Amino acid sequence: VTQSYISKCSIDGKQGFKATYWNNLARQGEVVVTQQIVNPLKLTTAGQHEFASGVRLEGFSAKYETEFVPSQSEEIVFKCGATGHLELLVNNESVIRYDNWRTLPSRHPMVVEAGKTYKIKVRYAQLNNWQANLEFDFGKEVDIDFGALLTKLAGIDVVVFVGGLSTNLEGEEMPVSYPGFKGGDRTEIELPAVQRHCLQRLNDAGKKVIFVNCSGSAIALVPETESCDAILQAWYGGESGGQAAADVLFGDYNPSGKLPITFYKSLQQLPDFEDYSMKGRTYRYMSDPLFPFGFGLSYTKFAIGEARVDKTEITCGDCVELTIPVSNTGKRDGTEIVQVYVRKVDDTDGPLKTLRGFQRLNVAAGKTSQAAVNLPYASFEFFDRTTGKMKVTAGEYEVLYGNSSDAGDLKMVRMTIL
Repeated sequence: VTQSYISKCSIDGKQGFKATYWNNLARQGEVVVTQQIVNPLKLTTAGQHEFASGVRLEGFSAKYETEFVPSQSEEIVFKCGATGHLELLVNNESVIRYDNWRTLPSRHPMVVEAGKTYKIKVRYAQLNNWQANLEFDFGKEVDIDFGALLTKLAGIDVVVFVGGLSTNLEGEEMPVSYPGFKGGDRTEIELPAVQRHCLQRLNDAGKKVIFVNCSGSAIALVPETESCDAILQAWYGGESGGQAAADVLFGDYNPSGKLPITFYKSLQQLPDFEDYSMKGRTYRYMSDPLFPFGFGLSYTKFAIGEARVDKTEITCGDCVELTIPVSNTGKRDGTEIVQVYVRKVDDTDGPLKTLRGFQRLNVAAGKTSQAAVNLPYASFEFFDRTTGKMKVTAGEYEVLYGNSSDAGDLKMVRMTIL
């Protein structure tokens, strides 16, 4: 967390920032109002709020000035974000400058010398029809005191920890600079360290930890599989996302979701981004992930039986139908998603498997239902290196079926294309 140094700043003998506002975008002409701000900047026009009295909601600009004289030499960080135009200057040198349509966090470290005066200036302007927003603070980053958190949780046995990432951190072309993130890209795929450490401390304290992970991409959750008793992948929920997560956590809804992407163990499992081969990427070309594509647990258990197929030899235009028994061996009604993958046996450079069909099946506790998955002729189409095209070629194929892409969750029948 950032220990704010705003209280250590002053200008013209007054603590904090001197704020100056204009009802134009150029910071010129008649000044609307000046103010002294003694807290970190957090200003918005949301809800028709003015940045200051008399300042318009659109077409305005502002300047915030102060001076900081550090008592010791150390590294500090500037943290800011804005919807509109933002520029941070330190001793008249531009440190951060961008225009953006949404407020995203930006972090800029700087080493300061004891006794030296640092003139800090923030320039802002509202742009287009964007709702104006400005956030700014700076100071020293200090470790979080997890001891205080554990004191608050004395006598609590179960902790639901909602964490993960944010759309303010991961995305495309964003002015974001935080550990693990750069410009909207991710430089690491682990959970942010502060959350990882917190989960471990909760576990060390003997708490039962349920981790609700909010993210729009895969996270390497290897330590969390040990520090947490359960993990719920919640993605980025909409208005009812919290209710949906609560329904699952309290058992009012039996989950049946399956991962639409592969969750890797670490960044080391991924080839270099500039390597355009598919080797080692996704369930189709790697077999040792943390959580495989198509994986997902339920509050009941399912057993996948032996599939019946209407044919094992296929001629041009034929379809194949698999009938797969699914037994609910648990004590709760539930939903299973049966997945069918295809692999071309002699395709040494081709994918390990490719999803070609699936069916969502409701099965009552103690009952067995039949999943019917149809594979059209095109399901056996793969890249043919002799012609350089996607096509169905004669040969042996494996049809794999089960409840995830992991080899241990799949059964297999062989088929021949004549």
